[in-house]
Amino acid sequence: MTTSNTDAYVTAELNRLRESIDNIDAAVVHMLAERFKATQQVGHLKAEHHLPPADPAREARQITRLRQLAESARLDPAFAEKLLNFIVAEVIRHHERIAEETAGPDA
Repeated sequence: MTTSNTDAYVTAELNRLRESIDNIDAAVVHMLAERFKATQQVGHLKAEHHLPPADPAREARQITRLRQLAESARLDPAFAEKLLNFIVAEVIRHHERIAEETAGPDA
């Protein structure tokens, strides 16, 4: 293979791989959107029943579960935990906002 053929092959392969990455990124965004739709419903249910926005016991179980999933998928469990912590922090922020809105201005 000549250098120009190698360069063309490498460019084509990079493009193929990057298209795959772009598709996966789109799927991740859509999955996160679905997750947040569900957690918004949880937030409304918690607010209606005066439950706290955070549930540390549930969060601990989820971290353990996600770390095990990451290990079986050959993904760094520490990375998976950091990602879940980031998502959970955003969910709690949403739940706090929902609770404030549900309580109204006189609360």
